[in-house]
Amino acid sequence: MGFKDHFSHGSQAYAQSRPRYPRALVDFLADSSPSVGLAWDVGCGSGQLSTLLPERFERVVATDASAQQLEHAEAHPKVEYRQAPAEASGLSPRCVDLVTVAQAAHWFDLPRFYAEVRRVAGVPETVLALITYSFHSVAPAVDEVVGRFALGTLADWWPKERVLVDSGYSTLDFPFERLAVPPLELVADWDVDAVLGYIRTWSAVGKFVQAGHVAQVAAFEQEARAAWGDIGPRRVTWPLTVVAGRVGALS
Repeated sequence: MGFKDHFSHGSQAYAQSRPRYPRALVDFLADSSPSVGLAWDVGCGSGQLSTLLPERFERVVATDASAQQLEHAEAHPKVEYRQAPAEASGLSPRCVDLVTVAQAAHWFDLPRFYAEVRRVAGVPETVLALITYSFHSVAPAVDEVVGRFALGTLADWWPKERVLVDSGYSTLDFPFERLAVPPLELVADWDVDAVLGYIRTWSAVGKFVQAGHVAQVAAFEQEARAAWGDIGPRRVTWPLTVVAGRVGALS
């Protein structure tokens, strides 16, 4: 079965324009894990989370089904990148202390992925964390323009899995003992060019542009710049959802 590939085409832009995860997330994951030997970062993309996990974990194996994403992944001496689908990692049984999935679980065949997690989990206390974030916030005037574009202009261009992200994974099947997660958010101080670069990485924008709607994207960007005003970097925030739990009974 082929994977749902919405990001290989813009993999370099994805690597350059996606926000970084907070250190507080890595601390929570490490403090919750039975040990800090090996973390498996699944659907790693260009390594936004993979390269932070070594701050607390001894080694990270980061996998993605997209060769193009991995081509632009950030190198780190403690991170080993491998091309592999989420449902068949190639890892040895019983070797992993933590499994993370950042902004990718909604693309997976979850029953097969969960079976793979149970196979590679080192102990029943191994932690699985599904991490996601939806639309960002900057300032009311800017958010209004972006909201109309995201939920109006692009309404019919989002993959159906997007609804899982917008719900904060509240309807995603997660058959594990859940952990309490502290409030977390992504934060970046970006100028308008950085924010527009990030928006261009959205899967819906990619499909919209490929369908020939370049002029409409340009019109949105002009409106967004006007709403931003003659101001440099602004604080950009994304509420972060983490669905985390212990793997429990192993396969």
